[in-house]
Amino acid sequence: MYGKLQEHLQKELADIREAGLYKNERIITSPQKADISVSTGEKVLNFCANNYLGLSNHPKLVEAAKQGLDTHGYGMSSVRFICGTQDLHKTLEAKIAEFFGTEDTILYAACFDANGGVFEPLLTAEDAIISDSLNHASIIDGVRLCKAQRYRYNNADMADLEEKLKEAQAQRFRIIVTDGVFSMDGNVAPMDKINELAKKYDALVMVDECHSAGVVGKTGRGVTELFDIRGEIDIITGTLGKAFGGAIGGFTTGRKEIIEILRQRSRPYLFSNSIPPLVANAGIAMFDMMAKTSELQDKLHWNTGYFMEKMKAAGFDIKPSKSAICAVMLYDAKLSQDMAAKLLDEGIYVIGFYYPVVPKGQARIRVQLSAGHEKEHLDKCVAAFTKVGKELGVVK
Repeated sequence: MYGKLQEHLQKELADIREAGLYKNERIITSPQKADISVSTGEKVLNFCANNYLGLSNHPKLVEAAKQGLDTHGYGMSSVRFICGTQDLHKTLEAKIAEFFGTEDTILYAACFDANGGVFEPLLTAEDAIISDSLNHASIIDGVRLCKAQRYRYNNADMADLEEKLKEAQAQRFRIIVTDGVFSMDGNVAPMDKINELAKKYDALVMVDECHSAGVVGKTGRGVTELFDIRGEIDIITGTLGKAFGGAIGGFTTGRKEIIEILRQRSRPYLFSNSIPPLVANAGIAMFDMMAKTSELQDKLHWNTGYFMEKMKAAGFDIKPSKSAICAVMLYDAKLSQDMAAKLLDEGIYVIGFYYPVVPKGQARIRVQLSAGHEKEHLDKCVAAFTKVGKELGVVK
């Protein structure tokens, strides 16, 4: 039988290559940081990691991970409710709740699991999920696993959201679901307006803070801090795999009873191993560090403002953004790959994004800024973009 499937897959792969959509993986041979080494032997500047605060190789987190390894072992070999819960897991959950101003937290292996496991335990066919059109794939998959009625509103379009809320009044419970920062465009969801509409139409609110936690808000506490609604949002999901150290692990934090029912019924929690002790201990150290200073957030915000200003001045088409994501619009898939390849030759590591990661005709290079970047890194990146952009006719 495989011979028939193999032939089909070979054709599919050939078509992907022919369309210029094939995704190649570059190999890094150094720790994740602003300047990295790749398998070709080159040293390049990394502008496409989710390492927003530069913590992926931070000495304090590395040391905390080693301590966790020494005191609590390598792995748990169990799910939480059997014998997979250590004091480190409970401490980290409490730290996350304190950071976001919520009542309780539940840990997952990844935020993909958190989003995949949040809807089905809470909602039935009697209920409604109203989801932003640009929400992350993990939210989309989580919604698919739930039998609730589905409504989809245009990205950050409050008039359309209000119409969907009116339609959803027929259902028992309603929940509005949105990314805090939309990962491909870098725009921030208008959480203040979403919260107002939720109150007006008696709906819960859930926000995915994966690309906003640690990034937006004066102290990096995400969109609820940015819009001064801390403690008002019912459910927040997020990850330890981006700004918060860049390792692995996700979480859902929010209302006490919601978290409690997830512990009882959320399938990715019930049937997946606990996160390793070294990751939990490093996470604790990270939240302790963030509680003491916003120095990294301040540097990230400066880096982002400086880079955006220079790129716009160079003539690039940049999506409006209040986050650390700078979407350099190119619109053509092949052009995005060609430009990324030429930028690598200039010592700048970025990736072209194209369909199906973004809609057809919306190809771009997504530049991600980090507190790990210094001003000279930013200047080199802008100079390289400008040089390559002129060679390819992207800018004059």
